[in-house]
Amino acid sequence: MERTQKKYIINDLKKKMVLITGPRQVGKTWLSKDIAKSFSNSVYLNYDSLEDRKIIKNEAWIPQTELLILDELHKMAGWKNYIKGVYDTKPDHMMILVTGSARLEAFRQHGDSLAGRYFRHRLLPFSLSEISLNATDIDIHHCLSRGGFPEPLLADNDIDADRWRMQYIDGLIRTDILDFEKIHDFKAIQLVLELLKTRVGSPVSFKSIAEDVAISPNTVKKYIEILESLYIIFRVTPFSTNIARSILKEPKIYFFDTGMVEGDEGIQFENFISVCLLKHVYGKNDLLGQPFTLHYLRTKDGVEVDFCIAVKNKPELMIEAKRSDHHPSRSLTNFNKRYGIPGIQLVLHLKHEKQKNEIKILNGAKYLHSLML
Repeated sequence: MERTQKKYIINDLKKKMVLITGPRQVGKTWLSKDIAKSFSNSVYLNYDSLEDRKIIKNEAWIPQTELLILDELHKMAGWKNYIKGVYDTKPDHMMILVTGSARLEAFRQHGDSLAGRYFRHRLLPFSLSEISLNATDIDIHHCLSRGGFPEPLLADNDIDADRWRMQYIDGLIRTDILDFEKIHDFKAIQLVLELLKTRVGSPVSFKSIAEDVAISPNTVKKYIEILESLYIIFRVTPFSTNIARSILKEPKIYFFDTGMVEGDEGIQFENFISVCLLKHVYGKNDLLGQPFTLHYLRTKDGVEVDFCIAVKNKPELMIEAKRSDHHPSRSLTNFNKRYGIPGIQLVLHLKHEKQKNEIKILNGAKYLHSLML
């Protein structure tokens, strides 16, 4: 299926180097090869291939190369200085596309020697907005059970989708975690992951999980950070005008793959909304350079709204997820009255949309179709 970001990436390649990051098996390689079809002379090189690795190290691609695609380059020692040198000395006609997952994204946390040389695009699982552009009969209920990763989403049956998911997680934990961190207690990190599957949408206490798994809260925090880095989960923090304070408060955890969530249809719906909203926010960041962020709202007395989209650290929109409740939630109403933030209640099963003051009750699937990515 066509990816929405393709046209933006092709346009950005004419200006700077492009880095595509995202979860494993989300379609980065497929997209890069699809983009290559738009150029007359393209070269795809994967660092995992011994033959390709020699070409990469010797910079032995043909001079006429119009688009150079380097996949899994982050596995190369000193890759940042390498690609900086390649980019700074390349002929004017050559464009560079680099793809990767955990390590490629993590380098930004340790100083950015490539500053000013690249545009970043974060590729996430398919959203309803993206699916709708491909004229398929896939609906939201299919997405809730299968998730948005290409292989399980398009699998012929649920069994094949479940087999993919089991192998995917096992491979990430046993291969990528070892590559990312020197961790050998697979059982503990698997237990943390299993617990997180059952706590989607609720503020997560590291102390509580630590007691259940019999490890320290700091170890839980470390494991969650690793699972984040591998694009298995992401955290949504409570909104606060004090960024440091917000980070310290209990986050809510969601899964990039909604098919991993253990819970009822309402929980699956909330998780799928979270991925679509994050994809929308990343689109605003990566494609338009707009400072959108995703949070949730919570007061000291426990009043909570599922999501809040903020712009320049100012809340612009509240979003509540409901399976079938067509009455405005008390939380949305209370926050709207106290702070004047407009709200949307997205309902999975809804006959009629309506609006009461600044609170809209909308069909969830229809709204998600309308997002930019």
